[in-house]
Amino acid sequence: MTPLLEIRDLHASVGDKPILNGISLTINAGEVHAIMGPNGSGKSTMSYVLAGRDGYEVTGGDILMNGESLLEMEPDERARAGMFLAFQYPVELPGVGGMSFLRAAVNARRIEAGEEEVDQLAFVKMVRGKARDLGIDDVMLKRAVNVGFSGGEKKRYEILQMALLEPAMAVLDETDSGLDVDALRVVSEGVNTLRDPGRAMLVITHYQRLLDHIVPDYVHILAGGKIRKSGGKELALEVEDSGYAGIDDVA
Repeated sequence: MTPLLEIRDLHASVGDKPILNGISLTINAGEVHAIMGPNGSGKSTMSYVLAGRDGYEVTGGDILMNGESLLEMEPDERARAGMFLAFQYPVELPGVGGMSFLRAAVNARRIEAGEEEVDQLAFVKMVRGKARDLGIDDVMLKRAVNVGFSGGEKKRYEILQMALLEPAMAVLDETDSGLDVDALRVVSEGVNTLRDPGRAMLVITHYQRLLDHIVPDYVHILAGGKIRKSGGKELALEVEDSGYAGIDDVA
């Protein structure tokens, strides 16, 4: 079976500084993997490289999704192919209406899949149903994207996008950052409803608490731009108990 996502000996730099130093990882459809690591270990860089963000240069290795290399694809091409990144710090888009933004994104994916564009009436009904589950009201949907949103609202809006786009591969970059307990629960429940045998998720986090809500199948410890140790959920608990310094090969 072809893995949904395969990272092969990935090296990447920002400017002249190497950040990723040989990451290899295989993720199959239906699996949830978690990446944990100390500050500066390369976690967010890894997510940006997967999404194709400008300024992050791949200097070696490959990234395959469903057997096809992503390296020559622009970010929008990766998104249409089924890659989704929920940002740690979602950006504000002044002047861009939320509903227009969401509908354009959904229709781009539908066109890529050879499907008809969804009409406005059907789209509004679709969005309202999914938004309600995430505690997003109509007033929030009518505002410009992320403008004036709280940290929790921005994270819920990211998960709403994920629910609408139904990506094959979802990367969640420190989705728990800045969330209080109640907001974390709402966002996690939204993510868990999207777990599916045909979809994979890569959850990037610094803390174990997120993994109490989004329980992974596999946990990987990243340090110095390399995966130093892999295991099950118990590995996250080990980090919680002893810190990263207590994990072999992690400085």
